[in-house]
Amino acid sequence: MQSNQLDYLPILMQAGLAIGFVVMTIIGSSFLGPKRHSKSKDKNFECGIESVGNARIPFSVKYFLVAILFVLFDVEVIFLYPWAINFKALGVEGMIKMVIFMTLLLVGFFYIIKKKALEWE
Repeated sequence: MQSNQLDYLPILMQAGLAIGFVVMTIIGSSFLGPKRHSKSKDKNFECGIESVGNARIPFSVKYFLVAILFVLFDVEVIFLYPWAINFKALGVEGMIKMVIFMTLLLVGFFYIIKKKALEWE
């Protein structure tokens, strides 16, 4: 199947339209929106609760580790979906490659369980 640069024109047009809409919405709202400043409106506000203390408190490294591990194992599903769609076309070779992939994934999963990376203190 041959493709040329004109095949990408609809994608570029859609991306340009989306970016243009976002830019025009931001610019339009800054010109059309009301500009009424007051001490009450300029105060920091979070979910209806008055701000207390410093917002720059350090987070535990465990929080970021769990977040990274979630993203890592969640991305693996992205690789499983195309494989499942093309399962018959890939044949035995595709099955062997997926078994290797899942084995490596499970080895990593058991490693983080052994290191207790997912346990909170």
